[in-house]
Amino acid sequence: MGDAVELDVDGRTVRLSSPDKMFFPERGFTKLDLARYYIAVGPGILRALRDRPTTLERYPEGVNGENFFQKRAPKNMPGWIPTAHITFPSGRSADEMCPTEAGAVVWAAQFGTLTFHPWPVRRDDVDHPDELRIDLDPQPGTDYDDAARAAHELRAVLDEFGGLCGFPKTSGGRGLHVFVPIEPRWTFTQVRRAAIAVGREMERRMPEQVTIKWWKEERGRRIFIDYNQTARDRTIASAYSVRPRPHAPVSAPLRWDEVGIAHPQDFDLATMPSRFAELGDVHADMDDKRYSLEALLDLARRDEHDHGLGDLPYPPEYPKMPGEPRRVQPSRARKEKEPPTAP
Repeated sequence: MGDAVELDVDGRTVRLSSPDKMFFPERGFTKLDLARYYIAVGPGILRALRDRPTTLERYPEGVNGENFFQKRAPKNMPGWIPTAHITFPSGRSADEMCPTEAGAVVWAAQFGTLTFHPWPVRRDDVDHPDELRIDLDPQPGTDYDDAARAAHELRAVLDEFGGLCGFPKTSGGRGLHVFVPIEPRWTFTQVRRAAIAVGREMERRMPEQVTIKWWKEERGRRIFIDYNQTARDRTIASAYSVRPRPHAPVSAPLRWDEVGIAHPQDFDLATMPSRFAELGDVHADMDDKRYSLEALLDLARRDEHDHGLGDLPYPPEYPKMPGEPRRVQPSRARKEKEPPTAP
């Protein structure tokens, strides 16, 4: 697999062992190719990860090998990579790595990290998100083009409720993500409430195309707005992260005029470096301004007061939350209400 090499990453020397280890056999990409990719897009992925507690999605033997998510900072992590202490919904806690330089990304790639999953918080305040993240998830019978159409309506909703500016990116799969930089004034619960308000407004505007139904049996052939991606400890793959699929796709930041024109298959480990060299990080100005959630939270309050639309179910591994409805699949709830059959 070749002798170890040392890579210079913005003045930081990072050692890469087994540089010829095959990570993506279908495309012929090695561990060294992965590291060089992250060097090429370094300013972009660092902008997405800087000071954020980050979970590592690791494939030590390549994309076809076993994988795991590493939340706790590795014991062998160098001292120049800082950490943040975060608390999970279970009450447990851990120190997670917080990249502050591109060398940290390449160091993680050395240990088989393909995808980086940053929290929507910074290490100086881990309880107040500074991003509202909207996940547009195509359900069976829908595709990326359907998600792109929903994204354009989402852009209008965000602008109408508070003049919010969203930054779209491909998921690296069939979906789209739209991130909104926000003031870190609200809790995870409040940010999730704002995401629910967005989803309900989208349902009203595109009832045949968009759903916020948590239970799969109710979603139909629509784009699911996964509001629970804003719950504590839920993360979304960062911009520029390589995704664990045979063709090595990446999560690509887009300009709004590219949404619906560019497609996920356009962006991979081989093509993104040239795009980055030409255009730079198209989301470079994302942190220039932060927005208020007050208009969306007002919408959430109106939904509850005027229409009785309160909270929605959390994921099954979460503790029961105040105000949450019963976490029961609708078909099962209907069966529970049926009168017993006469003997």
